[in-house]
Amino acid sequence: MVALLLAVSSYGALCSSGGRFDPPPPPPENNSLGVGDTFQVRVFNEADLSQEYRVAPDGTIDFPYIGRVSVAGLGPSQLADRIRDQLREHQVLNAPQVSVFVREVSSRRIDVIGQVARPGSLAFTPAMTIVQAISGAGGFTPLANRDRVVLIRTYQGQRRTFTIPVQGIIEGRFATVILAPGDVVNVPENPI
Repeated sequence: MVALLLAVSSYGALCSSGGRFDPPPPPPENNSLGVGDTFQVRVFNEADLSQEYRVAPDGTIDFPYIGRVSVAGLGPSQLADRIRDQLREHQVLNAPQVSVFVREVSSRRIDVIGQVARPGSLAFTPAMTIVQAISGAGGFTPLANRDRVVLIRTYQGQRRTFTIPVQGIIEGRFATVILAPGDVVNVPENPI
């Protein structure tokens, strides 16, 4: 049996006709806020300060008595700490108790491009697979190269590229690939 190299990446993912495929490593869990996300801030015993916010295009919110607060890239507990510290620094409250609850995450998206019926951006859902993303984009076109789908992922601060045998996943020959927010799935055209 002749081995066929279908995936070349910094991790050396290998798929052969013998049935081996090592999917890319998943990125660490990321619960940070991004542009367009909605969250609620609750300040104990302070109804005027307890409101719902949407992250502005510049990654900030306007918080009463504090002003503009940079929130993009922060997790809920980090944001609660930042607001608490700024309420103290601005001498609004001496010992505020702040909680942040994420309501809607619209900043986490998956882009599906190339040979799919409806290329574009999809809302990320936890445990979304590459097959689900392609289906969400209308499925493969007749020109799609189903066994050389390119996954572009930012991993540990670097963009990495992986070639994924999606047809083999669909047929059950390989384990599925779980996507992460910010992934780009590029379905190339079949070579002629």
